[in-house]
Amino acid sequence: MVDEKIKQSVIDSTYTRLNDEALAGGYNLNPDTESTKDLVHGLLVNEARYGYPSCPCRLASGKREEDLDIICPCDYRDADVVEFDTCYCGLYVSKPVVEGKKTIGMIPERRPNKESRTQKRPSSIGSALPYTVWRCSVCGYLCARENPPEICPICKARKERFEKFIHGS
Repeated sequence: MVDEKIKQSVIDSTYTRLNDEALAGGYNLNPDTESTKDLVHGLLVNEARYGYPSCPCRLASGKREEDLDIICPCDYRDADVVEFDTCYCGLYVSKPVVEGKKTIGMIPERRPNKESRTQKRPSSIGSALPYTVWRCSVCGYLCARENPPEICPICKARKERFEKFIHGS
């Protein structure tokens, strides 16, 4: 059984870490600190429950491979923030929201249904490069190396969020 009463100090320190990472990567957390800390609590509950911080506003399967697209930051964050000034759950917002120039509301779910998500994607587009090119599925960052980085230098997504984009020779 997951203890959903996570200590406030853990929520606060995770909030601070996420905010620092967001700012370093050019992102913004929702300025409504109370609501944002509620979302951080949800991420921590999901991490305790499943072993990964899946989006607190989506139903996770409990199978990491099936939920890679909704591990925070989710694959849909950037497109949602650009189009709607917020990600689906409201954790990340645009600069105009932070500045009070825009407000956020409900946004449509961008995540495809399970059947569409499980259809196999092509594993490469072919290349004569000596290294594999890895693509961060969250922000699109590309790097050519034997293995993906442990953490994306742009959006701070973890290693498992990288996919082979071009296979090296």
